[in-house]
Amino acid sequence: MRTAKERLFNCFSAVFPQLNENEIQKASPSSVGSWDSVSTLILMDVIEEEFGVSLPPEELDQLLSFNLILDYLRSQNGVS
Repeated sequence: MRTAKERLFNCFSAVFPQLNENEIQKASPSSVGSWDSVSTLILMDVIEEEFGVSLPPEELDQLLSFNLILDYLRSQNGVS
């Protein structure tokens, strides 16, 4: 069974295929030139599909890095 981190990594890889593993784990809008508002919406949609969750729109401005999203998923949904 894949971990939440592996699953989230796959989500980021789908949206930002140009990033390597190290870049994904440090990814944020300031470090990824192609991360814009459209990318954010696509990424959140991919994450919702992968994890079977609904991310509240008011949280999106706080979920702007790989680690913040992973922490959020773990705290809200009990994923490991």
